[in-house]
Amino acid sequence: MTNNDILRRIRYTFDFTNRKMLEIFALAGYEAKPSQIIAWLQKEGDPDAVELNDNELAYFLNGFINEKRGKKEGEQPVPETKLNNNIIFRKLKIALNLKDTDILDILDLAKINVSPHELSAFFRKPEQKQYRVCHDQFLRNFLHGMQIKYREEKK
Repeated sequence: MTNNDILRRIRYTFDFTNRKMLEIFALAGYEAKPSQIIAWLQKEGDPDAVELNDNELAYFLNGFINEKRGKKEGEQPVPETKLNNNIIFRKLKIALNLKDTDILDILDLAKINVSPHELSAFFRKPEQKQYRVCHDQFLRNFLHGMQIKYREEKK
């Protein structure tokens, strides 16, 4: 999955306007321009599309955490310069204040069955033996389940 695809899916799931997207970036200390938002949200292959790099997506996800959970006191986390699906998954879990059972319910909406033990492996440190890499298909299914859950709540 591309960072742009992840951004588009989150935007669609929560029905964020371009203005709201700018606000979310700003909550993490990144002053995005309206033209950047538009370019990042273009479909792949569009000549006006611009690639969203890992650091920019990290700013968005940190802003999303601040938007959903409130800005924590003190120094803000430094956005990562390199992301992987496990980090993205963890940030979404934090932003939405999800417990393991909530994640399992969301995955169930996307018709994905995993055990609590398998799920916890995604949130472990890479050097731990039980660590498991979160592949694109798994993250895509989680985002799809989020879409089912959170878009339905808006209706």
